[in-house]
Amino acid sequence: MIKPQLLEFMRRMDPNSVAIIPAARESVRSHDTHYRYRQNSDFFYLTGFEEPDAIAVVAPAKEKKFTLFVRPRDREREIWEGYRAGVDGAVSDYSADEAFPLSEFDEKLAEILDGPSALYYAFGHTTPEMDQKIIRQLTLMRETNRKPLEPPQTIVDPSSIIHEMRVFKSSEEIEIMQRAADIAAEAHVEAMKAVRPRMKEYEVEALIESIFRRHGSAGPSYTSIIGSGANATVLHYISNQGTLRDGDLLLVDAGAEYQGYASDITRTFPINGKFTQAQRDIYDLVLTTQMSCIDMVRPGVRLEDLKTHSIEMLTEGMVNLGLLKGEPAKLIEEKKYMQFYMHNLGHFLGIDVHDAGRYYFKGESRPAEPGMVMTIEPGLYISPDTSNIPEEFNKDVPEKYLGIGVRIEDDVLVTENGARVLTHKVPKDAGEIEALMAIK
Repeated sequence: MIKPQLLEFMRRMDPNSVAIIPAARESVRSHDTHYRYRQNSDFFYLTGFEEPDAIAVVAPAKEKKFTLFVRPRDREREIWEGYRAGVDGAVSDYSADEAFPLSEFDEKLAEILDGPSALYYAFGHTTPEMDQKIIRQLTLMRETNRKPLEPPQTIVDPSSIIHEMRVFKSSEEIEIMQRAADIAAEAHVEAMKAVRPRMKEYEVEALIESIFRRHGSAGPSYTSIIGSGANATVLHYISNQGTLRDGDLLLVDAGAEYQGYASDITRTFPINGKFTQAQRDIYDLVLTTQMSCIDMVRPGVRLEDLKTHSIEMLTEGMVNLGLLKGEPAKLIEEKKYMQFYMHNLGHFLGIDVHDAGRYYFKGESRPAEPGMVMTIEPGLYISPDTSNIPEEFNKDVPEKYLGIGVRIEDDVLVTENGARVLTHKVPKDAGEIEALMAIK
């Protein structure tokens, strides 16, 4: 049975059109070794096919609406690299109306392009070789004016349809994403229990990712961030080489990929199991802001309004703590809050950790709608190095807050009744965290 997503894509296409969507290619890691393969997200979304070197052709007006070009079965290569679906498997297992070896794509390209008035193809998003192949064929067909050829006159980026579809998750997708969240949640809880001074950041990373794999995850949905002490003030710190020190905080930003879908959780907690008062000042401000933003999530609320609310709460809190000086409204107007809160409140989540979809239409922030999944992740990052702070920012940062970085992130599904937090199984109240970490 053809995936519902592919049927919906065909419904939204121009009736007299064809789409050509290539799979991702394998990427060389070094010399003759490759990175672990991951399918192109749009290709996976439409077809579920997870092998490289494949092309999907979708033609809603034709009898054979869904065609796959794939690697043929090859006993020798399968001994080395594993099972291939082949032409027969593309039909029986992935519901293609017909399938051919990939080597036949070039000779069938003219036939594919002859007749449809529109071509859906993402130039610049596949490979230069594929781009040039299609350009050459279209040029040849347009210049061959003594034969009854009718190449497409319009070219459309298929992501204009696919990415908007991907914003809204089906019940089946939500079930998978809940499982991805549960796996990541267990890993975060176990990390909180295991962390102690003098561990290495990479030991925490190894523990978390072993739990991902133990529960059927393909691995992390992005490179895990394990930032202790001042490393937590670096937003995308991924070297994970530092040593955990008694008295510091540890920021863990790690999510699991399960059946092609991502989770994304951040928790910040004390390495020795007890927050200092200064750490608690920052932590509670971020947590109160995060929970208030989640409470705002409901159909109709604009995504930009959620971010604005987080800025207002954090700015007022930073004034109260002495991180910023002045009237909150003026500080917000001058963007002074960006000294400590410099990223967006969150992002769409799905097959990609920063998932597809537009946040603005004609300059206006889009409203939340049921079926969207997004992260809510405010944070404060107070660099220990005050020497390079620009003149327009506050250089007189209270010393007790230097080197503290806190981010708290949950995955949130928009429902008709408000927010459903998929990642609720990881504690985030400071007292609950301390109680959990006391269990050894």
